[in-house]
Amino acid sequence: MTANLILVDGDDNPLGFAEKTLCHSGAGSLHRAFTALLFDDSGRLLLTRRSPTKMLWPGKWDGTVASHPAAGESFVSSAERRLPEELGVRLPLEYLFKFEYHVSDGDRGSENEVCGTLVGALDSQTLSPDPAEITQTRLVSASEIDRNDPMSYCPWMLLALALLPRARVPPRYNVEPWTSPEMTAALLDMASHHLSPNQWRLIR
Repeated sequence: MTANLILVDGDDNPLGFAEKTLCHSGAGSLHRAFTALLFDDSGRLLLTRRSPTKMLWPGKWDGTVASHPAAGESFVSSAERRLPEELGVRLPLEYLFKFEYHVSDGDRGSENEVCGTLVGALDSQTLSPDPAEITQTRLVSASEIDRNDPMSYCPWMLLALALLPRARVPPRYNVEPWTSPEMTAALLDMASHHLSPNQWRLIR
């Protein structure tokens, strides 16, 4: 079945639809996407390693789930649909902000997205990753992010984490370890190895 993504302008106004592969080929076409970040009570983030069969950033560490809303879906409803499909869990998520970014993955293509960022609380449910999407999961504290290897992480995840201090994150989510000025600077420096500051912007 052909996957059609929602084409948008820089203010996230829908412009139509285009096939998923075409949206990511070459320089890409600006489209709507999301990234969801799940944190446990200790403030650890659930990272997922992308399948080696993925078109872009294969085998790299990502935030918990990243994908694209379908027609008629919000950022939240699309992410809540994808969580059980990719990880086998059902959890409520909350919208925080969105940002636009454009980054190349060499000859494989590009991400050119308005990316909604969502947050959720990880509970004791057993994960059951879909191997076509995720080959490994890992809970990491902010201090365990490898700052010496920025290319092992997806750029949109680094941006989403770096932008957390600019959002009003409800206190029930323990994101404080990720929002210190020192951590934010480190995440932005890691992201700069993927894309320059003029290739992304916060939309809210």
